[in-house]
Amino acid sequence: MGYGDDLLITKLASKIKKQFPDRQIVIGEAKNQSAYHSIVYDNNPNISDCRNLEKSKPTHIIDYHPYNRPYIDYEKSTNTKYVWKKFKPNPGEIYFTKKEKVDAKKIILEAIKFWRRSNKKNYKKIIFLETTSTKIYDWQFSIKHQNKDWGAKNWQKLIDVLTKDFLVIQSVHKESKKNLSVFSPKNMDFRQACAVLNEADFYVGPEGGFGHVAAALNKKAVLYFGGWITPEAIGYDFHENIYYDHNLSPCGEYKKLCSHCEEARKAISVDVFLKYINKIS
Repeated sequence: MGYGDDLLITKLASKIKKQFPDRQIVIGEAKNQSAYHSIVYDNNPNISDCRNLEKSKPTHIIDYHPYNRPYIDYEKSTNTKYVWKKFKPNPGEIYFTKKEKVDAKKIILEAIKFWRRSNKKNYKKIIFLETTSTKIYDWQFSIKHQNKDWGAKNWQKLIDVLTKDFLVIQSVHKESKKNLSVFSPKNMDFRQACAVLNEADFYVGPEGGFGHVAAALNKKAVLYFGGWITPEAIGYDFHENIYYDHNLSPCGEYKKLCSHCEEARKAISVDVFLKYINKIS
């Protein structure tokens, strides 16, 4: 289960908590009466920690799990491909601790120092950037995320252009290819990365977790959708969603590497990204 999916349900949790303020709201499978914890829910006043519930209080389980996503048409999907539904997500909610906010501001100051060491001119804006999902190297999700990915060479070309005028902060994980021209904070977990995104001007990256975070924080974003999934299934109208509009799109293929997705990577150029970045900056 991804952080983006976890974030999607937080708006509904907020509404239910207002309706039933005395109940403990948790996320999970209503049928099995089971709930799960996500770091996305930490510090959220509307979602109780399912690991530490009070027996004396009633509990409301929101039925939301990997087998009932509102943007997947399960009847039409197969064991090799997803078929998507049209769905308009509501921006979620994420609540930071005071420490997360303070640490994020410190990271921004470090990033500004990083810029000034090699630039005499001022930067235009601060961009929070992610390139490749961590799951691209996970055997369970590798094929799916390779199909979704724009490709390391494309991201590198974009970074080479952006860093001439923008202060770029990259969310780096162990599988990321670190770029020396961008500022990459060390030991930054997902929540801290979200707090840093909150201090940036906008987000650039693939459709996924940080795109939903940007929406929750009311941040502008330029997102790569490629030809695997459509913005009509999971995109936000106030974001710039780059989609390969083709008769085979969206393919939803997750069992084999897709030639259609490779065509999308080639068709969507760096110039296309720059057009939308310049539009919002």
